[in-house]
Amino acid sequence: MRWLSELETGGKHLAWLSVSQCLSALGCGPHYELAIEELCLAKFRLDMQELDERHWCSWEDTVELYGELTNCTFLVAMKLECFWPNRLVDEFFIRVHRHYFHECLLTGRLLRDPPNRILGPFIAVPILVTLLMTALVVWRSKRSEGIV
Repeated sequence: MRWLSELETGGKHLAWLSVSQCLSALGCGPHYELAIEELCLAKFRLDMQELDERHWCSWEDTVELYGELTNCTFLVAMKLECFWPNRLVDEFFIRVHRHYFHECLLTGRLLRDPPNRILGPFIAVPILVTLLMTALVVWRSKRSEGIV
């Protein structure tokens, strides 16, 4: 019976810890959201404006800026004693991605057609091989008719 009461007590502590974390996450409402908008997003927005829009999808060019933005949201959460990450941070980064990275692929590069000097042989060679094989089959079938 003693282990049962210890389990119940431990369960109460675990429940209290869970509730306090939820309250901490819920307690980070508009003041946290406003803080990351004004402190973190403002700097990120200025940094991204300095970077040419064509380079927004280049991970090498944006990794440092993105890391600073992430770190800023973390530091603001710690200063305001908020749980991090939380729903507000997730929604914040979704908005950032929709605005700045909506045209980027998962690889971080926009796909383009290769130059014609590269693409041409990949188109011409299979066509020529198909024509050559067809001509060879026709020639071989006509030649064997006379032998039989």
